[in-house]
Amino acid sequence: MVERVIATDATLKFIHYLKDIHGPLMFHQSGGCCDGSSPMCYQQGELNIGDQDVLLGHIDDCPFYIAKDQYQYWKHTQLIIDVVAGRGGMFSLEGPEGKRFLTRSRVFTNEERIELGLT
Repeated sequence: MVERVIATDATLKFIHYLKDIHGPLMFHQSGGCCDGSSPMCYQQGELNIGDQDVLLGHIDDCPFYIAKDQYQYWKHTQLIIDVVAGRGGMFSLEGPEGKRFLTRSRVFTNEERIELGLT
């Protein structure tokens, strides 16, 4: 089964670390403004999810959402969540740790697009 969002091994390890501190987590792909286009990490339930948000999948059992209008631009790509050194979004839980989450992407293959019903 094709996953719309995945995470690197380093990201999964860091998510475990954050879970130990903050408990269950959730992600939302930011669409810009103050925090750029970064994946934002919150304590589960801290961000209100509405009917304008799309659940892309889960990384390490953490739900990962994206705004419906932004999804329309990115629906043909797999999001690959990575963690790197640096300052991230000011509202995201990884900021005080000196790290930030980063979204990389790749275009789905024709076979994957068919499986996902994107053709």
